Amino acid sequence: MEQTPPIFPAWQDVASDLVASAAGRAPADLVLRGGKVVLVQTREVMEGWQVAVRHGRFAYVGPDANHCIGPETELVELDGKYLIPGLCDGHMHIESGMLTPAEFARAVIPHGTTSMFTDPHEIANVFGLRGVRLMHDESLMQPVNIWTQMPSCAPSAPGLETTGYEIGPDDVAEAMAWPGIIGLGEMMNFPGVVNGSQQMLAEIAATQAAGKTVGGHYASPDLGPEFHAYAAGGPADDHEGTCEGDAMARMRQGMRSMIRLGSAWYDIQSQITAITERGLDPRNMIICTDDCFAKTLVEDGHMNRALRHAIECGCDPLIALQMATINTASHFGLEREIGQIAPGRRADMIVTGDLATLPIEAVYARGQRVAEAGEVLVDCPHLDWPEDTRASVNLGKVLLAADFEIRSDADEVTANVIGVMENQAPTKALTATLPVRDGVVEPDGIAQIALVERHRGTGGVTNGFVSGFGYGPGMAIASTVAHDSHHMIVVGTDRAMMARAAMRLGEVGGGVTLWQDGAERALVELPIAGLMSDRPAAEVAEKVTGLVAAMEAAGCTLNNAYMQHSLLALVVIPELRISDLGLVDVRTFELTEVIR
Repeated sequence: MEQTPPIFPAWQDVASDLVASAAGRAPADLVLRGGKVVLVQTREVMEGWQVAVRHGRFAYVGPDANHCIGPETELVELDGKYLIPGLCDGHMHIESGMLTPAEFARAVIPHGTTSMFTDPHEIANVFGLRGVRLMHDESLMQPVNIWTQMPSCAPSAPGLETTGYEIGPDDVAEAMAWPGIIGLGEMMNFPGVVNGSQQMLAEIAATQAAGKTVGGHYASPDLGPEFHAYAAGGPADDHEGTCEGDAMARMRQGMRSMIRLGSAWYDIQSQITAITERGLDPRNMIICTDDCFAKTLVEDGHMNRALRHAIECGCDPLIALQMATINTASHFGLEREIGQIAPGRRADMIVTGDLATLPIEAVYARGQRVAEAGEVLVDCPHLDWPEDTRASVNLGKVLLAADFEIRSDADEVTANVIGVMENQAPTKALTATLPVRDGVVEPDGIAQIALVERHRGTGGVTNGFVSGFGYGPGMAIASTVAHDSHHMIVVGTDRAMMARAAMRLGEVGGGVTLWQDGAERALVELPIAGLMSDRPAAEVAEKVTGLVAAMEAAGCTLNNAYMQHSLLALVVIPELRISDLGLVDVRTFELTEVIR
């Protein structure tokens, strides 16, 4: 597969022209004036300063840019509005938006996101290094900056799940030479690092040898020796904190604390107090989204939503803005490229009338106006995705209601149950006493969960129980988005409906479907790797809205419950998960029995 070359010139290629424009010897391409320029590098608002742009980079930033203006220079009057740097998302998964990189970019550009640091470990589990390369290549084609972190953990927990493909140190070393690779994706196998796994340490070593950043993922509340061992293993950041103490612990160990507001993760309010109340240095805190659905992007925003939330939680707007711009750029070694309005940097900027509520009036990326008044003004090119990427759901047989039975000879059983928590990634390890009728355990008052193998067509089905969704009788919801192995998760209160839902996803090539009382109530098609659609975000969001309505009609009132659903197979986040190998106790990283 040929590499896609970077489409934006390096600083050294245009340096002489930048100098000439700043000195007044050559005209700038664009000058913005009459506003207030926000300098995140000094935390100042410069009234009346002006900005000149040449070749998509800032040439002059100062009190008077008249000497940069020539006959062909485009002039933009800001009319007293603020000019702030484009927003940077320090950790995210494009696949979670149910969109391809092109359509994700199209969705977030009007919200002021001009730089993204993406970890495509979802598609890595389905198509391996080839899938990562496809995401990487389409990302480089976009009019905004999308850097790729090479996935580190496929599978996320070796020995506890089976993925479509595996990623190893040789893959990591190869990817480090690609033009858009910025570092190593989140190191989810934290037990492997803590226990000195040579494979995990080799991946980290290959990344550091390339001079790139290692992403972290320490999904444990234990801040004792294991946490310190993980920090010693090399991860430079972590986004799995959920409380103030987590944020403080990470920053004290020299890591950046990434605090997230995604579609289902609300971890900013509980951690930003490390800055607002404890007074720690804000340079070591970064705002990110991690996972945002198309519906959230279309209706609520992206990084602008997260930034507003941080301000609402009591953070000074300029400090919050630093956490979404220069802090992120510095973390990835890109302080000379992005994250601030300063000479030589890419001219990524936002025009806004208020620093607290952050209305996005216009967006510039690389000196080009890419959005205005919520409308995208540029093309977001698509990759020609190979046909086999649209044929990734291989069930191997016709699934029937009997495939979802859990049998017992007793009259009743005590079962281990996955307990879902609203707005949180972790689950609870619960137990329930359940009746047995005609030899089949019935999920009275809760629901069944099944992990259906879909990569190799083995026909395998792993069954268990889950509580917290509130579903009523006669329903099932199935999804080929099943972090991170991305088999198929089916949750339901009716085994016949579970079989129907699973088979439906086999028919359409992946996505999410909800069935109730014998009929399909919602369908979101995700044909690319069973994870993404190349349709516009608004179209996907409309189908997701239908899915949310169907989930509510089935009895589920949790906020963004689909995210909880899709994470039930993520065997690196406590406490209980399900995989193709069985029920996993993530507290001990061992398989456990469904029936006690």
